[in-house]
Order: sequence, then structure tokens, then C-alpha cells
Amino acid sequence: MSLVAPTLQLFFTDKLAKQRQASPATVRAYRNTMVLLLRFVKEKTGKAPCLLDWSDLDVSAISAFLDHLEANRHNGARSRNARLAAIRSLFRFASLRHPEHAGLIAQVLAIPQKRTDKRQVSFLEPKEVDALLAVADLNRWEGRRDHAMIALDVQTGLRLSELTGLTCGDLRLGSGPHVHCTGKGRKERCVPLTTATTAVVRGWAKERGGAPNDPLFPTRTGRRLSDDAVAARLALYNELAAEHCPSLAGKHLTPHVLRHTCAMNLLREGVDVAVIALWLGHADMRSTNAYLHADMTIKERALARTTSPSLRASRFRPSDKLIAFLENL
Repeated sequence: MSLVAPTLQLFFTDKLAKQRQASPATVRAYRNTMVLLLRFVKEKTGKAPCLLDWSDLDVSAISAFLDHLEANRHNGARSRNARLAAIRSLFRFASLRHPEHAGLIAQVLAIPQKRTDKRQVSFLEPKEVDALLAVADLNRWEGRRDHAMIALDVQTGLRLSELTGLTCGDLRLGSGPHVHCTGKGRKERCVPLTTATTAVVRGWAKERGGAPNDPLFPTRTGRRLSDDAVAARLALYNELAAEHCPSLAGKHLTPHVLRHTCAMNLLREGVDVAVIALWLGHADMRSTNAYLHADMTIKERALARTTSPSLRASRFRPSDKLIAFLENL
């Protein structure tokens, strides 16, 4: 039997790094999946990860791992499907190097993804955004940083990785102020800034200083903010703002909710969906169409334009007593 370790190492160094030129975020996601999988199999078999062979990663082991993610780690179907996609990618790579395990690999590749419910888009109303910005303590360095970061994200709709990846050089505050970012799939885009956002960000950039390649929103030690740190700061501000804006108490505020808020603001101002897709960096228009379903005011305006049919309330009366008797059984 052949060991998994050499192929797994080549998968990261050759397939992801050289052939696909995967982004750091993709590499991290795949790495985390493999670490979780190898630790799970080690607990079940007692073998060290470097000694595992492909027979230890058969369809029953992978299925048990996926069940473990949902039952013990409380992952949803979407997270489970993302882990399975990473495993499938590894096994497709292994199929070219280990034809002797073709049957085992084919069984793993045949594991189906779970169907997921389409969740309704969550976003903030203008008064909720104002409450969120108001609780940032502008007398503290962290408060001024967070205030500028939230204001920028609500107006630009950057993804979390794009927001934390911004450098001082990505901010262009001259004629036609905008922010430059490299998004999903290494697609570059520029998002214009409003006058109000420009003023807030200009004040922060002046205080921040730093070289062009330094992170725009750093920690106290100058390092780039982690995703967890941003999520924790938002959770804190959500809790504080809910005291003044009760509607925030029922919302789970995440960095992606700020992105949704930007999209909904643009949609309500009558911006075309195609422009919103470009603004957000969506590769597929279907991703942007989700915002059309989220805003009830758009549906209400459509309803107002329709002509109601002439309806008269009436009570059904059966034409035959025997039919009525049978239908009431």
C-alpha cells in the first residue's frame, strides 16, 4: 500500500501552489480541512498521520468524518460541503498518481453534497448603521480605526479578506477618491468613495501613516487584523449598539452583513443590478439577484403598479347534498 503523506504534500506544493496558483485563503481552507481529517482518522485508527495509507481514507472513513463535522463540530451543510470539496480535489489529484486505488478513490468522489436551504440575506437599516458607528470610541486609537473600517466596508461592500488585505497604498484619495482591492479569483477592482467616507478614511490614513505596503487597518503591533479579530470587534459593537437600537439585538452581525448592507443601499437607490455585481466583484449575476428577494419595499412597489382583479367575497355552497356529505367525510 502507498502512503498518503507524499501525495498530500505534492497536492499543496504542486497542484495548489504551481498549477492552480491558489490564493492564500484557498490554501488555508484546504489545509484546515486536511488537518481536521487527519486528526479524526488518527483518533479512529491510532496511526500517526504520516503513516496513513489510502485504505485508511476509504469511503466509510470520509463519510464518518463528514458526519463528525455536523454532529460534533456543529458545522452546517455549507461548511460540510466545503470540506468535502477540498477532499474531492485531493482525491482527483491522487487518482492520477495512484491508479491502483482507482476503486477506493471513485467511491470517495461519489459521495454526494448535501442540499442546502437558501437563506434570506441579512442586512442593516440606515438607523442601525448609524447606531453601530456611534458606539466606536473615537477617543481611543482602536475606536478610530474601527470607525473608519466599518464606514469604509458599509460603503464599499468589500469582502472580509479584501478589507483586512487593504494596504495604505490601496487608498487613493486624490481626484476621484476610490479604494483598490484584489478580490476573489485574483480579480482587481476599484470602488469609488463618497464624500463622507472619504473624509473619515482620510482622517484615519493621516493618523495611521505607514508605508504603501503596510496594512491599512493594523493591530497595535502593526500586524494585519485577523478575520476573527474583525468578527469579534463587530460582535462587541453590535452588543453595545443594541442598547440604543433594539432592532440590532435580534441580528447576528458578521462582516458579511456589512457587505449585504452596501448592496441593499445601492439597490434601494435604484442602481442597476449589473452595476451592483461589478461593485461587489460578483462573477455570476445570480449572486446579486439574491438582494432582489431580500428587500420587501421593492416587492411592495411592484405590487403597487399592478391592477387588482375585481374580486367579490363569496361562500362556497355545494350543488348537491350527497356530494357535500362525501366531501365532509
